[in-house]
Amino acid sequence: MVMPAWDDARLGTMKRAALWLVQVVGEGHSFTKNQLREAFPDVAQIDRRMRDLRDFGWKIDTNREDVSLEPNEQRFAHRGASVWEPGKAGRDRTVSITSSQRHELLLRDGHKCRSCGIGPGEKYAGTAVTSQLDVARRSVRLPDGRRESQMIIECTRCRVGNRELVADLREVLARIARLPTIEKEMLSAWIEQDGRTFSAVEEVWAAYRTLPAEAREQVRGALA
Repeated sequence: MVMPAWDDARLGTMKRAALWLVQVVGEGHSFTKNQLREAFPDVAQIDRRMRDLRDFGWKIDTNREDVSLEPNEQRFAHRGASVWEPGKAGRDRTVSITSSQRHELLLRDGHKCRSCGIGPGEKYAGTAVTSQLDVARRSVRLPDGRRESQMIIECTRCRVGNRELVADLREVLARIARLPTIEKEMLSAWIEQDGRTFSAVEEVWAAYRTLPAEAREQVRGALA
């Protein structure tokens, strides 16, 4: 399919914004808010229409995700779905939730990203980037084989990375069924607490796994 021109007035604003990124900015390059507004002078909420592209797999970084960017800069990091093509910009109407529903979901999920465990406003390890939590939708394969879309709290980083992830509830339940009774009881306790504590040896093992090869060899020598 031939890609339409970004300034084709017959297209919706979000589609034109996507095409502008591809045809004018270029993947991997940065742009300023002023450049965006100059390209769309008659669109009052062009910033919001640009952000809408993230729901279709487009990665557009601000200085929250990339500290090298200025506050008025953004980077077109990764192209997502070709939203200008027929059927590619459809939305799941069930995604829209009220503020009270969002609050309930945050409480239910402990105000933590369920994928990485980071809290709101916390910095990612080794960076100056702080997290933002939001509601995401996860495709879940049910025990009867059907798929169902369910809501989950995730940080922006995990939400983008997990868009194509399918949670296999059927497989999880099957693996639980194969556990011995004592391990089922242990798992039940962790689920009740929504967390688990690690023994000293498990913590050392986790630290060992992060070491470079030369340092790991020294550890093996110390244990010999």
